[in-house]
Amino acid sequence: MSFDGIFTHLMVYELSEQLIGGKISKIHQPYPNELVLVIRSNGKNQKLLLSAHSSYARIQLTNMVYQNPDTPPNFVMLLRKHLDGAILQTIEQVENDRIIHFTFSHRDELGDLESLVLVVELMGRHSTILLLNQANNKILEAIKHIGPSQNTYRSILPGSTYAAPPKQNRLNPFTATQEEIFQQLSQLNELKAKNLQQIFQGFGSDTAKELEKQLQKQPNNKLKVWQQFFEKMKQPNPVMMITENKEFFTPFLFESILNQETKVVEYPTLSSLLDGYYQDKAERDRVKQQGNELIKRLYNEIKRNEAKLEKRQKTLLEAKQAEILRQKGELLTTYLHQVPRGESTVTLENYYEENQPIVIALNPALTPNQNAQKYFQRYQKLRNARKLLDQQIAETTAEINYLHSVLAQVEIATPMDLDLIKEELMTEGYLKRPTTKQRKNTKKSQPEVFYASDHTEILVGRNNLQNDQLTLKTARKTDYWLHTKDIPGSHVIIKSANPSEETILEAAEIAAYYSKYRHSAQVPVDLVQVKHIRKPNGSKPGYVIYENQTTYFVTPEEERIQKFKERKN
Repeated sequence: MSFDGIFTHLMVYELSEQLIGGKISKIHQPYPNELVLVIRSNGKNQKLLLSAHSSYARIQLTNMVYQNPDTPPNFVMLLRKHLDGAILQTIEQVENDRIIHFTFSHRDELGDLESLVLVVELMGRHSTILLLNQANNKILEAIKHIGPSQNTYRSILPGSTYAAPPKQNRLNPFTATQEEIFQQLSQLNELKAKNLQQIFQGFGSDTAKELEKQLQKQPNNKLKVWQQFFEKMKQPNPVMMITENKEFFTPFLFESILNQETKVVEYPTLSSLLDGYYQDKAERDRVKQQGNELIKRLYNEIKRNEAKLEKRQKTLLEAKQAEILRQKGELLTTYLHQVPRGESTVTLENYYEENQPIVIALNPALTPNQNAQKYFQRYQKLRNARKLLDQQIAETTAEINYLHSVLAQVEIATPMDLDLIKEELMTEGYLKRPTTKQRKNTKKSQPEVFYASDHTEILVGRNNLQNDQLTLKTARKTDYWLHTKDIPGSHVIIKSANPSEETILEAAEIAAYYSKYRHSAQVPVDLVQVKHIRKPNGSKPGYVIYENQTTYFVTPEEERIQKFKERKN
């Protein structure tokens, strides 16, 4: 189900029960198009998320953790000025559209009571959030500025008079009379979702398809089916419906989506349902947006090192032929009197190969002796190069593996983790450090915590610096360490000196999930006690060597991994 007018109606009701009369204590804008209002209501602080994201626009209470920017944006600064300490009076939906008005009462700088309206419009790429003075309908500020050149119908700029989006000439299903609904349903030529959407306001495609299915089951009792459908809306039973290709969030079980393969996950509230549905999607999108430049830089570094590795491997192959160059120099020196001047080749008996004839290339401009010396020089150069090439190839290979490990961590990173990954790359010299004025005070993150079925604690590093800290400093020598075999991934620690086989397999699944091959089957994972691990001097962050390992093959499943995270002692 999309966040349509029907779902907006239900969410407004849920939020009103939780928040009306609450007082704003904090206002944050963690991302360019999202606000978080911390509202003290019913004896606790609740985080109200207002999103004008082009793909994930919504309103909800959330338990997600956000990292706020060092410098607050102008919009949030103005909201703090006008709404800090404000009381939430009403939450209203405009008709059955995706427009919500949050009305607050607040005393201005002179102590006079004023009414302010925070308008949230959930309209795809046109979504926005703006603050109005209710008395004169003037816009105080907006999260997105839209001028006359961008929209001839209305401007969304500070000081402009607010104009609502164009109204839909459709029937509001929540306010229409039974006679109006019966008349419209009776006049339908076909009970199709598209027809329902054209008549009634706020129906998304999924909601309309579900109502279509119910109506077609009892085509002679249309009004009764309609009433039963909306009766279910009054007491939602929120579920996430997971099919082979897609996930849906619905206020109750939609038969139009349900089949034998559909997996159904229940949630206590609409807001918790949205947290479950959007958390991974929105986090991935934010990481993609914030990490695009970082990913591009990593790929460029990998490409550069792969070209360097290819060149060095080619040189090594040539170096292995150095002995042939020495032999040719020796043959030219031995048969110097038989080597003609000004020729490009000479054929001599090769006493290294039972006097078999060998053709030796010559430089016509050089004397026979100079040609022989040239071969000796090339031989000496390649012999000296070979001494360094093995070490250089090993170093380049290690660098490529390290960069791939960072890429794998970006894929599983949260937005909060990206700063730590950037800090790691700055330490390693891949990124330039910002100036002192620009430098961020990066908070040190903690390992991800999971619990096995027997409640044994399992820790997972989320970047290479954290991997080193976790394995070499935090873990006891008797703890057990896991990592995907020859695959970039996170370090995993079982906080036990004698873990059960079930715990080991569960930890191996976690290690496989937090690796580059998280979506693969039969992922090899090595298990070893921490005392058998050491870090070579000068090696890259996250790199260790170990012995006495046991290898397990597991298939990670996201649902199981999530259960390990949610389980508590």
